[in-house]
Amino acid sequence: MFRLRAISALLVLLGCLALAAMAEAGEKTPRLPSLFGGPFRLLDEQGRYVGPEDYAGKFMLVYFGYSYCPDICPTDLAVMAAALDILGEEATRIQPLLISVDPRRDTPEALRELTAAFHPALVGLTGTEAEVTAAAKAYRVHRRRFQLEGMADADYLVDHSTLTYLMGPDGGFVTMFPRGTTPERMAEVLRKYLAGAG
Repeated sequence: MFRLRAISALLVLLGCLALAAMAEAGEKTPRLPSLFGGPFRLLDEQGRYVGPEDYAGKFMLVYFGYSYCPDICPTDLAVMAAALDILGEEATRIQPLLISVDPRRDTPEALRELTAAFHPALVGLTGTEAEVTAAAKAYRVHRRRFQLEGMADADYLVDHSTLTYLMGPDGGFVTMFPRGTTPERMAEVLRKYLAGAG
């Protein structure tokens, strides 16, 4: 059973890397709505439960991270924000979302403070452990809490996937961006899909 799960996880990872490479190369990636994304119910920064249907008609740019992330999340969110700035008025057709992988510490208030530092359109989403787990599972995102030697119990870190997902106006998966994508490249690919959607 463990071997089958390991093989399945490896195949999904390889598929993710292939799709990310296609996105980086500017190629149109296949629609795989059943593999990435799906329904979720999470709390937004105002404490309201929302799901993909609340953003229907817009593209969703989805990133999984957390407010205590020391370096990776801030870097990736800065790239996302810069790409949206490059798009200018076109960016109003995209809803950027940060879904927490650390619901234990990420309250709506904590996420509101974090997202405000990056982009005015960026919205943070959190929830109960079960709700966040369901969202992460829908996007095939791994997350694992760990502590470095000498850390206090409350000062843990969270290892997590660092892909940025682009979902279409219908909520279906469009493409993904690997870590290391430049703002210029992300904006270029986003503009292509925006143009294709009319």
